[in-house]
Amino acid sequence: MRKLHFLIFAMMLLVMIGTGCSNDEGKNKTQKDGEQVELTVSAAVSLQEALTDIKAAFEKDHPNVKVNYNFGASGALQQQISQGAPVDLFFSAAEDKFEKLVDEDLIDEKNGIDLVGNKLVLVVPKDSDKGLKSIGDLTKADKIAVGTPESVPAGQYAKQTLENSNLWKEIEDKVVYGKDVRQVLTYVETGNVDAGLVYKTDALSSSKVKLVATAKDDLHDPIIYPVGLINDQKHAKEAKQFYDYLQTPTAMKTFEKYGFEDLN
Repeated sequence: MRKLHFLIFAMMLLVMIGTGCSNDEGKNKTQKDGEQVELTVSAAVSLQEALTDIKAAFEKDHPNVKVNYNFGASGALQQQISQGAPVDLFFSAAEDKFEKLVDEDLIDEKNGIDLVGNKLVLVVPKDSDKGLKSIGDLTKADKIAVGTPESVPAGQYAKQTLENSNLWKEIEDKVVYGKDVRQVLTYVETGNVDAGLVYKTDALSSSKVKLVATAKDDLHDPIIYPVGLINDQKHAKEAKQFYDYLQTPTAMKTFEKYGFEDLN
C-alpha cells in the first residue's frame, strides 16, 4: 500500500515538474520573441541624413529593433564585409561594389534591389569669386576636390565625367582626393579647394556651398544605389523587416526629400 502511495506521489510530482518546465519554456519563448535586436547597416555616407530619419520612423514601429549605421565610402565598406565584418545589410552608392559581394556569395541577388538614384554636381564655396559656372570652367580652378576613384563611387563618376569631357589630363595635377564624398564637401565648405564634384544630395545638405552645374548623365555610369541583405546574418527576420521598410512609400518620401530619385 505504501508502495502504491509512493508511486502515485512520484507520478504527481513528475506531472508538476513537467508543467512547470512547459510554462518556463513558454515564458522563455515569449521573452525571446520580444528581445531587443540590434542590426548593423553599412551604408554610403551620402545616405546619412535620409537613413537617420528612416531609422527613427522604423524603430518607432519596431520598438524591439535598434538600427546601427556604419557610414563610409562604398568601396571601403564592401572590403570590410568581404573580410568578414558582421553586417546585416549593405546600401551601396555604386552597383559594382554591390556586385562584388554578390560574386563572393555574400549577398544573394534575389535579396537585393536598385532602390534610389542620384546626380553628380559641381559645387563651389558660397562666397566663391572664381567665376566657375560649369564643369568646363574647372580649368580656371587652382584646386578641385573629388573622391578617391578606386574606393569612392562619387570620385569614380567624377573622373569618368572629366575624362569624357576631355578635361581630366588638363586638371589632374590640381585634384585633391577625399576619402569619401563628405570629405570632398568639407574641402569645398572650408574653402580649401575652389570646387568639388559631389552628389546632388550632398550639395542640398549644405548651406556653405553653391550648386553651379549638374553633370550630364551620359558622361558617367548611372548613379544607382543598390541595397541588399547579407547572407547568414544573425537576425534574418528583423533584417528583412528593415529591408522591406526601405522600399515603402513612407521611406521613399524621405529619400526624395533629401534629393534622391525613386528607381521603382
